[in-house]
Amino acid sequence: MEKLLEQDASSYKWVAATVGSEAAAPLELATGDPVIAIGGFNGTDPWPTLAVFEGLVAKHEIHYYVDQDGESFGGGQGSSAITKWVAAHFTKETVGGETVYNLTDPTS
Repeated sequence: MEKLLEQDASSYKWVAATVGSEAAAPLELATGDPVIAIGGFNGTDPWPTLAVFEGLVAKHEIHYYVDQDGESFGGGQGSSAITKWVAAHFTKETVGGETVYNLTDPTS
């Protein structure tokens, strides 16, 4: 997973997004690069909103989305909407047993 996230890392504000800081922290520590924690600490805070997240993706500020497959500590309505939007618009791949979406390569 780390090698994938480190690809072109300097071209992005965040190398990845995932739900909650509990999931984001290990990725940040492994890569040394910033990872956005959707929904704050446990995924229940209402930031970023889906509209904000869509804007960040459109501006190519986030490279990958790492799906927690329902295993995050929290997960509020906002993070759920983002996860559904990502799944509907980007192709998933499995890397190291985790589902990852390349946010620079939409399906349509």
